[in-house]
Amino acid sequence: MDIDNLTEKELIQMLSPNSIARKELIKRGVLRTKNIVGEIGEYYAKQIFEKNPKLPILIFPPPGVKNIDFISRNGERYSVKTVNSPTMKGTTGSFWDSDSIEKNEKVFEYLLIVVLDDDYDVLSVLQLTWDDFMKHKRYNSRMENYNISLTKKLISSVEIIYQK
Repeated sequence: MDIDNLTEKELIQMLSPNSIARKELIKRGVLRTKNIVGEIGEYYAKQIFEKNPKLPILIFPPPGVKNIDFISRNGERYSVKTVNSPTMKGTTGSFWDSDSIEKNEKVFEYLLIVVLDDDYDVLSVLQLTWDDFMKHKRYNSRMENYNISLTKKLISSVEIIYQK
């Protein structure tokens, strides 16, 4: 395939839900939804945990479970947020359960922040405890939800599970 001769529309269609690459990633279990960046982050997190015998095995929760992406064999709940940020700056996606967060009702034991570069390769995986999350969360009044900003202070105060 001579990519230089493709039109912009043809290039955009390569990203479509019906593209060969996306269909193959779905077949291999890497993608499950249309949230490509988030699912790639979850895939990398699961792979990194499986390759490190000091880390628990992560399994997908039953369908319909909210606020978490994985459960460990010990029952610990993991939420995963993925940031596409080669500069290690940016903000995670939203945490929508504002009422539980405001009441400090633990909806997960660990938050994994997967940081990807521009080529979707994993740069790092940060692990926050619930207390870390509560300390670093920021309220987005426009969206009425919470998120986490990647800052030097955050990175230096949490566990780094993986660093490229």
